[in-house]
Amino acid sequence: MAGLSLCMIPTLFWCSLGLVLYAYFGYPSVLMAIAAIRNRRVRRRPNNCAVTFIITAYNEAARIAAKIENTLAQNYQGPLEIIVASDYSSDGTDDIVRAFAPRVRLVRAAERRGKEAAQQLAVQVATGEILVFSDVATALAPDAVATITENFADPTVGCVSSIDRFVDADGRVSGEGAYVRYEMFLRALETRVNTLVGLSGSFFAARRTVCRDWASDRQSDFNTLLNSVRLGLRGVLDPLSVGYYRPISDPRCEFQRKVRTVVRGIGVFAASVPMLNPLRYGLFAWQLASHKLCRWLAPWAMIGAFVTNAWLATESFWWVAIFGAQLGFYAAIAGGGAGNRSLRIPYYFFVANLAILIAWLRYARGDRMVSWNPSERPASLPQVSCAFDLRISR
Repeated sequence: MAGLSLCMIPTLFWCSLGLVLYAYFGYPSVLMAIAAIRNRRVRRRPNNCAVTFIITAYNEAARIAAKIENTLAQNYQGPLEIIVASDYSSDGTDDIVRAFAPRVRLVRAAERRGKEAAQQLAVQVATGEILVFSDVATALAPDAVATITENFADPTVGCVSSIDRFVDADGRVSGEGAYVRYEMFLRALETRVNTLVGLSGSFFAARRTVCRDWASDRQSDFNTLLNSVRLGLRGVLDPLSVGYYRPISDPRCEFQRKVRTVVRGIGVFAASVPMLNPLRYGLFAWQLASHKLCRWLAPWAMIGAFVTNAWLATESFWWVAIFGAQLGFYAAIAGGGAGNRSLRIPYYFFVANLAILIAWLRYARGDRMVSWNPSERPASLPQVSCAFDLRISR
């Protein structure tokens, strides 16, 4: 038995390491190879169909007026309905929204049930052919709605994701960070090859038919993408549609936001396991497994690689060297990776996977995190303009 275990341990180590490498490097590498021979272009043109713009809010009295004014400044030429979905706000948010009537409509939940439940109320009364969703903390350029709706001229498109931009206190676009750049690069590849696997929750749009079966207890950005694929449509990234927001200043709040996002994503994935069937969903089944499942299994694989390597360290100098490299990696991060510029990417990689690990543990104990609180970002919105938006997006 001991001999069999020793024989299997190296295999477990290499499988664990291979899963981590595939999740972050293998999947995008395969996408790049496919993209070299396959390019699903989006046929876009100006679109003047009816649009409903949905803003979800919970106790956003400090920012809701600025968000509404930012939305009213849209230069969209077609009918534009604006709805604020209040998740039973108790701080005066609703009174501020009512002051913008009749240009803005308030939909208020009878009790606090979460972001998606509030969005569902707005979806049920929306009149637009295209529904646009945006967070209160996200500022948009004046042409944002006009730009994102152009994608729906392509009949294969069911939903569209914006790209994310951080804006500093002076209103300048700052470094997005390695993670955001990596995600946007990955989404651009997915759009070219087939379809996205997720949307930017701060600013995205979808056809009304895609939102018909709205789930009040599932992460709306991820679930909207899955609904599109179920209907035979795809999700695409629009590099000209930008959501500007200021980063969360408290690292602890940002970490908890990551944990919450993954917990909710796991819930959507668990309800959509049949979509891993390649006979029915083709290339998307592989994308879903690679982008979501493998990424979320990575922290467990990291633990597996560490434990098996520790066991094997008694076998040869080779294994000792590998284990020493692992120890050095974690020691460097623990010793101040956040403040060391050369270690920022490894540090973020570790923190992101720690958040995923905690999310699994919380999901296993029954947490679903349906209720929500607005992220603790600066009260004022970033100031953007149409020309500025186009200049940095291209």
